[in-house]
Amino acid sequence: MKELQFKTNINCGNCIKTVTPFLNQLDEVDQWKVDTENPYKILTIEGDDITSEVIVNTLEKAGFKGEVI
Repeated sequence: MKELQFKTNINCGNCIKTVTPFLNQLDEVDQWKVDTENPYKILTIEGDDITSEVIVNTLEKAGFKGEVI
């Protein structure tokens, strides 16, 4: 299993609600979480065939930004 982390602008519960259906639809993603307490709002994604490009594009579709760290 592979783990990727991203700095995001997902900063509250409503943001998480908005992005949830977008991330949950990705077959490559086994689980994900956002640390909204971290100043960089770290999104951690675990999965087998995930790529940073797919995640960044998915975040953009949901109206958010993501940058690989």
